[in-house]
Amino acid sequence: MTQTPTDPRSLGFDPDRLARIDRHFARYVDDGRLPGWQVVVSRHGQVAHASTYGMRDIDAGTEWSDDTVVRLFSMTKPITSVAAMMLYEEGAFELKDPVARFIPEFADTRVYRNGNSFRPITDPAIEPIRIWHLLTHTAGLTYGFHHQHVTDAIYRSAGFEWGAPKGYDLAQCCAAWAGLPLVHQPGAEWCYSVATDVLGRVVEVASGMSLDAFLRSRILEPLGMDDTGFYLTDALVPRAARLYSPEPGTGRAVRSPLESTPTELPRFLSGGGGLWGTAADYLRFCHLLLGRGDLDGKRLLGTRTVDYMTRNHLPGCADLEQFGRPLFSETSFDGMGFGLGFSVMLDPIGNKVLSSPGEFAWGGAASTAFWCDPHEQIAVVFLTQLLPSSTHPIRSQLKQLVYQALVD
Repeated sequence: MTQTPTDPRSLGFDPDRLARIDRHFARYVDDGRLPGWQVVVSRHGQVAHASTYGMRDIDAGTEWSDDTVVRLFSMTKPITSVAAMMLYEEGAFELKDPVARFIPEFADTRVYRNGNSFRPITDPAIEPIRIWHLLTHTAGLTYGFHHQHVTDAIYRSAGFEWGAPKGYDLAQCCAAWAGLPLVHQPGAEWCYSVATDVLGRVVEVASGMSLDAFLRSRILEPLGMDDTGFYLTDALVPRAARLYSPEPGTGRAVRSPLESTPTELPRFLSGGGGLWGTAADYLRFCHLLLGRGDLDGKRLLGTRTVDYMTRNHLPGCADLEQFGRPLFSETSFDGMGFGLGFSVMLDPIGNKVLSSPGEFAWGGAASTAFWCDPHEQIAVVFLTQLLPSSTHPIRSQLKQLVYQALVD
């Protein structure tokens, strides 16, 4: 459950202006574009606004409640990135270490030059994929669902589009990805990819624990994120939201054919997109980050490590518009940089969305989103279940509605 809201006036918000958030997104449900949603806005560690609207299961008529459990998809990535940096702080690796030190199959990666998906012509990688390449999505890996490049088709042919081939575990997936051509030389560009899944395997090898066990014992349990995990327990199943997609022609939310609801630990532990969770749990993760690695006396990361992760790591301090491939991702590109697991706002003017420099954020494929603003000490979590997240401009609209409510 999300904590009881504090009087928003004491946190610098105008309550009447905060109500605009609910009115705006209620229209998305009323006209059928979304099944339902949940939003939580906090400042200085206290909830200023929390609301739900619509259904988590339209067919069953089940309303969205504040303990609804959703597929976090790529909002898993920041959690896996924190796990990796916890190991970094223990000296398990350096950011420049080759990934092949932990996953030997990556010792001989090759890069696509030309040809088709059946007979690609490749060149050897000029330098190895390194840990920092995984954390920044500059490794040259890709996603099969991009549908933009020959390498994307190669991933799909290998069984990697929305998930992994049946029966594959994380180690087998990584071995398969290592044998596929890279879309570009390591470090040369930004391309949203399975890099964080590979990072999850690095966590496993470096720690000697499964990714599930590491996340559970080192992050989720210490933070009290009891409803977050890779599958639904018997207690969570009744609270799970269904997955929806826009109906062609009408745009109305209808049940997605890609829906999957695991009730036991899956073989493929996706550090890039496999977690389920609640708004209350993810808000605690946000508060850990705004606390620079500490929450309620539980320190998971050092203050300087969090500061380092949430700076722009793209070469030359470029933004994604300059350094990234114009492909689907969970953030806009103009005025936006990328750190170690998060997008980082560089220039709100260039981004054309009311916000603060230094915000860090990410989202999930089912239109979920979060951001943390260290300058204003704001954390926002938005949950729904509409695939893909590019369907509606939810994230930019939510930002302008949250920031216009600040009046201090």
